[in-house]
Amino acid sequence: MADRTWHLKRCDLFERLTAGELSRLESRCRVRNFVRGNLIYLPSDQADAVLLLTSGRVKICSLTDEGKQAILAFVEPGELFGELAVVESGRREEYAEACEASTVVLIPAQVMQQLMQEHADVSLGITKLIGLRRRRVERRLKHLLFRSNRQRLVHLLLELSEDYGTPVPDGVQLGIKLSHQDLANVIGSTRESVTLALGQLQAEGNLRLGRQKIVLTDPPSLAQSLHSRSGG
Repeated sequence: MADRTWHLKRCDLFERLTAGELSRLESRCRVRNFVRGNLIYLPSDQADAVLLLTSGRVKICSLTDEGKQAILAFVEPGELFGELAVVESGRREEYAEACEASTVVLIPAQVMQQLMQEHADVSLGITKLIGLRRRRVERRLKHLLFRSNRQRLVHLLLELSEDYGTPVPDGVQLGIKLSHQDLANVIGSTRESVTLALGQLQAEGNLRLGRQKIVLTDPPSLAQSLHSRSGG
C-alpha cells in the first residue's frame, strides 16, 4: 500500500513526528484537489481547519471597499495557511484561491491544537508562522503608504526575488509566474500602471521581461532606487 502520509511529510513542522503519529494525524485529515481558479475557502467560511498545500500554488486575498482583489500572500508547497484557525474561532476574514492545480490537506483546528500541546516544536513553528505572515503584511503596508506606483512595484519585485529568485547569467529570475494584473493586485495599483512601470524599468536596463517571466538584471541598483527616487 502506498504511503498515505507523504502529504504531511511535505511540511517541515511535522518532520519530528513518528510514523505512528503521522499515521494518526493523516487519519483525521482530508485531502482535496483544486483546479486553477477554484476557491478553497471564503471570508464567510468557518475557520475550523488549518490547511497544508502539498502541490501547486495558492494566493490569499481580500476584497477592497471597491470590490477589487488585493493579494495578501502566496503559499507554496509544504506551507500551511489558514493558520489563525488554531488561535481564534469564527469566520475567516480573507479568501484562498488556487493559482494553479493544487492539492490541499485540511487539518481540523482541534487536531492541530492537540498536536501543538504535545509537541513544543510544532507550537513554536505555528507561532513563528503567524508572526512572519503578520510582519510581511505590515512591511508591505508600510511600503504602500506615501510611495509611488514605481516604488511599490520595485519593492515587490525585490521581495519576490528574495523568496523565489534564482541566479541566472544576467541577474536573478523570479521563479513565480505573475501576470501584470497579479502584480497590480499585490501593490494596490492598476494593470496599466504596472505595465507602464515595468516598461520603464526594462528600458532603463533594470530588468528583462518575458512571457510571465521577469529577470532582475541589477537588484542592488533597484534597491538603491527606493531611497533615491520619490513620487512618480
